Amino acid sequence: MTLKEKLHDIVFEADTREGKIFDVVILILILLSILLVMLESVKEIEIHFDRLFYFLEWIITIVFTIEYILRIIITRRPIKYIFSFYGIIDLLAVAPTYMGLILSGVGGLVVIRAMRLLRVFRIFKLTRYTNEARNIMLALRASKAKLLVFLFSVLTIVTIIGTLMYLIEGSSSGFTSIPRSMYWAIVTLTTVGYGDIAPQTAFGQLLSSFVMILGYAIIAVPTGIVSVEISRLKKHQITTQICPECMKEGHDSDASHCKFCGSVLNEESDV
Repeated sequence: MTLKEKLHDIVFEADTREGKIFDVVILILILLSILLVMLESVKEIEIHFDRLFYFLEWIITIVFTIEYILRIIITRRPIKYIFSFYGIIDLLAVAPTYMGLILSGVGGLVVIRAMRLLRVFRIFKLTRYTNEARNIMLALRASKAKLLVFLFSVLTIVTIIGTLMYLIEGSSSGFTSIPRSMYWAIVTLTTVGYGDIAPQTAFGQLLSSFVMILGYAIIAVPTGIVSVEISRLKKHQITTQICPECMKEGHDSDASHCKFCGSVLNEESDV
């Protein structure tokens, strides 16, 4: 393997020992960066440790910058990576610090820095999480039609209950409109119970009791739907390998070609 191919396996993959170490180091830096953003929002802490936070922020930014440039250099299609989801997130991971040099005092940059947490999704490519994440996604896709029917049914129930409560209680109890009554139905049905609106009449309280009991049954339905689909999935071992051409992942462990574009995968990768 050439040096570029070895670096590709380390930076973009997580099957090799070096790739796992690289991902763990990046994960630590991501979490440290998010912790710095949180601590900087606490004025009492920021006043005493502002210089330390500034120093650590620049170290993290420099490391992320080197990583970002390295990803552009070693990939076969730099433009495709730059405009990919992860490419944009990687750019946003370094942009705020450099923008702060030009646009001082811009509070919105803190929000952009907090988006570094999205980079954690890269770590889910570690082998131990790959099959689990794949099974969940497949189960959600397989359950899409059932979940849509369930949500439509819940919306219908909420509309009926909201309308009934509006007729029973009226504006004197805070149910000033059907949409507001539907809001109460959603809060009650999901067992949240804010308490900002409450029925006062006997019939209203009887209906609310029915809605509360119904809520416990409804909450379990989507969990059961997805769980059944997960149990039906036939598990296949897949790797974290990314196709050097189309930048897509999710290949089987014995695959020698990309199942999306047909390009040859790095055969020397430790899969």
